[in-house]
Amino acid sequence: MNKNDKTNVMRLLDKAKIEYIPHFYDGEIVDGVGIAEALGEDVNCTFKTLVTVSDKGEHFVFVVPVAENLDLKKAAKTVGVKSIAMIKQKELLPLTGYIHGGCSPIGMKKRFKTVFHETAQNFEKIYFSAGKVGCQVEIETTKAIDYIGAFYGDIIV
Repeated sequence: MNKNDKTNVMRLLDKAKIEYIPHFYDGEIVDGVGIAEALGEDVNCTFKTLVTVSDKGEHFVFVVPVAENLDLKKAAKTVGVKSIAMIKQKELLPLTGYIHGGCSPIGMKKRFKTVFHETAQNFEKIYFSAGKVGCQVEIETTKAIDYIGAFYGDIIV
């Protein structure tokens, strides 16, 4: 990815006048911990975006630290449904507009109820995908939460 290219996430943040810092990495790195390490980021404030579906077909987005795993039972309880499961990878692009490894909680085709793991509150700024493999944004945590309309929850194993 060319460093001069703006992703949809960046364009949306620009339009909303929300400051961010783009960070570029080698798109061959596929795991979140590896990306955080390559960029010199703290893995605890670097997040991945996970998309789920409930037993009733509702979709939810969970944003968790890259070194952690989503607890499906805790996540379901947090959004008030009986159960949830991860969506199939082939469903990600048509549903969100993003591919695996480049999914961002900002700029999905449709707004879904979004929950950030509660540890995000511990950091002034957090990092997550800018909507394309090879690029992340660093953004003030409260501004991201407010813009997305997200909330915090205890959602990891």
